[in-house]
Order: sequence, then C-alpha cells, then structure tokens
Amino acid sequence: MNRVIKIVLLDILKNKIVVSYALVLALLSWGSFMLEDNTAKGLLTILNVILFTVPLVSVLFSTIYIYNSSEFIELLLSQPIKRKKIWISLFAGLSIAMFLAFFLGAGIPLLINAPDMAGLMMLLSGSLISIVFVSLAFLSCILTRDKAKGIGLAILFWMYFAILFDALVLFLLFQFAEYPIEEAMVAITASSPIDLARIQILLHLDQSAMMGYTGAIFKDFFGTAIGLLISFLLLILWIAVPFVISIRKFERKDL
Repeated sequence: MNRVIKIVLLDILKNKIVVSYALVLALLSWGSFMLEDNTAKGLLTILNVILFTVPLVSVLFSTIYIYNSSEFIELLLSQPIKRKKIWISLFAGLSIAMFLAFFLGAGIPLLINAPDMAGLMMLLSGSLISIVFVSLAFLSCILTRDKAKGIGLAILFWMYFAILFDALVLFLLFQFAEYPIEEAMVAITASSPIDLARIQILLHLDQSAMMGYTGAIFKDFFGTAIGLLISFLLLILWIAVPFVISIRKFERKDL
C-alpha cells in the first residue's frame, strides 16, 4: 500500500500542472501581501483564491488524473492487492500532492506574513478544502465510466458549492424572512464545505460584514471554540462521506 502511494505521489509531483498550480498560488500569495498596505487585505485576497481556485483545481486535476490512470488501476487490480487498499492509496497520493502544492504555494507565504491565528486558520481551511474536493473527484469518477461525464459532474460539484449555494441560501432567506429560520440556516450552512471554510477564516479576520447571511448566523450560534471544532468536524465529514461511498462502489464495480 505504501509503495502504491509513493508511486502515485511521485508521479503527480512531477506533473507540470501541479508544479504550475503551486507556482501560481505562490505568485498570487506573495503578490497579495506585497501589493496591499496591511496583512488583513492580503489575507482577504488570498481567501478568494482559496474559496474558488483551490477547489476547482483540486477537483478537476484529481478527476482527470483518475481517468488517465485507468490502465494503471487495472494493472494493480491484477495483483494480489485488495481493491480497498488500491483506492485508498490513490486517494492518499492525490491528497498529499494537492496539500503539498497548496502548502508550498500559499502556506509558506501565509506562515511568513501572517504568523497568527488568522493565517493558521486559512492554511488549515485551504488544506481541508483541497482534500474535500479530491474526495468529491473520486466520487465523480466512480459514478460514471465516461470521462466527459465525470469531468462535467466534477465541475458541477464545484459550481454548486462555489457559486450556486449562496444564491440558494439567499433565496430561502428572502422567501422565509418572516419566519424564525436561523437554526435551519445553520444546518443548511453545514451542507457546503466552502461556506464552512469561509466562516472559519472570517471569524478570525473580524470581517463580519463580509461574511454574508450564512456566516453572520453561524457566528451568532457558533462563534466559540466549540463552534469552530464543529465546523472542522463537518469538513472532515465532507472528506470522509464521499470517499467512503466511492470505496463501496469501487469494490463492487465491474471494471
């Protein structure tokens, strides 16, 4: 299992797309801190990159890599290795690679220029978001054997969580503005990993006005250490649930 992880990891780290991704993140991160007159503005600029660019690259690259590795996966299946271990090894290799690319690109500038709780929270949230969308990529690949459909499904996942989710939440708030729906909004917020990451970061940046309806409500209910722990646990669930579903389907799938 460790050998498969090493093979996958080394193969991904030599990929020009991953190297370019890390370089672009580094350029944007260093540039944000150098061009802005204070750290908070630089962090807000990087926040937009984490919430939109990082999930898109993670889910797209992972989806394409899995489809392009179909022959390698079939070769592994011909060996005396359990299917579960093969799938976990692929996931571990991709997750570690995307984490390293994010850490080298955005993590180092964050630790140097914002060595406080806000910078650390942004680093942790960005890392978790990367792995969440790797997990969603695995789910997309296992749901269909057609590469075009799988990539399209992965893009739909990103589009829903990055763009459509907040629009749906605003629609619900306007439609049910006369009703006490605060607790329901907290539950709905938990259904979006990107929203959870945004809340975690903005709670420590003290930018309540920029958090939107869902973030403000979340702050009212969970603006404590317990609330922060709950949001991190929810992000971990967003990693675990799609991946566990994909494992079960992979074990029964006829390749």
